Amino acid sequence: MTKKRLTTILGNLPHYPGVYHFLNADGVVIYVGKAKDLRKRVAQYFKLPRPESAKLKLLVGKIADIQYTVVPTESDALLLENNLIKELQPRYNVLLKDDKTYPWICIKKEPFPRIFPTRRRVKDGSDYYGPYTSGNMMYVLLELIRQLYPLRTCHLSLTPEAIAKSKYKPCLDFHIGQCKAPCIGRQTAQEYMQNIEAVKTIIKGNLAEVRQLLQQQMQQAADRFEFEEAQKIKERLAMLERYQAKSVIVHANMSDIDVFSILVDGNEAYCNFLHVVQGAVVWLQTVELRMGIEEEREALLSYFIAEMFSRIGHLSKQLIVPFLPDQELPNTEYIVPQRGDKLKLLQLSERNGRLYKIEKLKQLEKLHPERHAERMLATVQRDLNLPEPPVHIECFDNSNIQGAFPVSSCVVFRNVRPSKKDYRHFNVQTVEGANDFATMFEVVTRRYSRLKEENQPLPQLVVIDGGKGQLHAAFDALTALGLETKITLVGLAKRLEEIYFVGDSIPLYLDKNSTTLRLLMQLRDEAHRFGITHHRLRRSKALTVTQLTDITGIGEKTAEKLLIAFKSVARIKAASFEELQAVAGKHIAEKIRLHLLLEPAP
Repeated sequence: MTKKRLTTILGNLPHYPGVYHFLNADGVVIYVGKAKDLRKRVAQYFKLPRPESAKLKLLVGKIADIQYTVVPTESDALLLENNLIKELQPRYNVLLKDDKTYPWICIKKEPFPRIFPTRRRVKDGSDYYGPYTSGNMMYVLLELIRQLYPLRTCHLSLTPEAIAKSKYKPCLDFHIGQCKAPCIGRQTAQEYMQNIEAVKTIIKGNLAEVRQLLQQQMQQAADRFEFEEAQKIKERLAMLERYQAKSVIVHANMSDIDVFSILVDGNEAYCNFLHVVQGAVVWLQTVELRMGIEEEREALLSYFIAEMFSRIGHLSKQLIVPFLPDQELPNTEYIVPQRGDKLKLLQLSERNGRLYKIEKLKQLEKLHPERHAERMLATVQRDLNLPEPPVHIECFDNSNIQGAFPVSSCVVFRNVRPSKKDYRHFNVQTVEGANDFATMFEVVTRRYSRLKEENQPLPQLVVIDGGKGQLHAAFDALTALGLETKITLVGLAKRLEEIYFVGDSIPLYLDKNSTTLRLLMQLRDEAHRFGITHHRLRRSKALTVTQLTDITGIGEKTAEKLLIAFKSVARIKAASFEELQAVAGKHIAEKIRLHLLLEPAP
């Protein structure tokens, strides 16, 4: 876009709330945004200095035209932006990743409406409720509705004219009590629509109104001495109670509250919504968003709130949120809880979002392990500012007891998975006493001098279990080998899981649920497990050999020979003179029996 044309467009933009479209040279909408003031907001993209975000620079470079729509209020701009993003799917916007696969409950717009599940939303005036992330939950609800209210399932056109002409005959559902046959005039449209309104109330979670209505109908039937009908209504009430019992009860005094939470992980965001009615969570929804250029969490939260509003058609007057969004809806109170039951509700929502994320990652790892590995490596590269994805990672850990039996371990991960055939143990040779820094210097030198001599590929990332001291000892070892620029070193301290870089005194703190931090902790824990196992074996072997070398005349070679043959000191004690003689000779067998206070051989 030329500077003259840009100046003209910006000068014509009004100072009103609205939605703007950025189009590329082909006339395709590549970005949709909302604004409190269209002229000020759009001008921010082109003011100097240029935006630092690489994505934003790329977007601005592709803008060939700008269009806009003025709306009365800021909330109207938010809702219009949400609808346009879903319709146009612009490349650089936040996009829903999984909306099309979930089922909805449809109440068809027709005479004597049918109720059925569907995965397609058609703009024909019908009412849609959902989507339901759990198909099982939706079918449980439909089964409850079917048992409470006998509604038709046929596809007949039940216009008043068709019913008056007696065109239809009752089907099997009528004979088994699953339908009241409105097709032959056995049920009036008024009675049928009363049932439909009750069904809508149940789907929205307002069970108290339905319960009160059923209790009135039961009492009226009893007053008319229609005890069989009263019993049927009583059974419906029991079904309603059982269905409500499956809901999560949070607090009896809480009613009509919506809860929103958001978990950002790299380019993905996991958003959870809870709807609380009469003290129970009656609806739970989690969606995954792919983030565009507007990566501020406040903007993401606004988009998610608008998305749920567009799906449900209404929201509660009170919304519990982790922080205030950048755009608020009218007649709505936003609450950021600090303690009490509302904070517990927010934590429940966050936990559901976190579990949804974990489940999605497990599915991705199982179905597409290559994509899962690529995604994790890209996240680690971004978080640690690495020059390339760390396909090959190694981690070192030291183990000793007050300087005794010092060992070190090196574990290797390739494509974020352990490569156990590449694991290595090191028995420390040049260090006396407990000196972690000198130990780290020795094992790092031994490891990479060998890889260098054998012309083996070097890791992109090396993790050191420890703080700045161990990290600089490892860096000194790499510097001595001339490899300090070829391998990235980081130290992971145990106290606060802080990450140290060479030459930077201020550590990096990542979220405890961060993919990168979890991978580094997995590496550290695996290196510790591998190292401590070797340390215990070495200590046990040394102590066992010492029990035998304490016997006069038995050296380490003879002790190892006996342990190889008998496996343990206990079996050596239990062995006969002939068995000991066969392994170590008569002279040694006699010394062993005397030392272990056994009867000498005759």
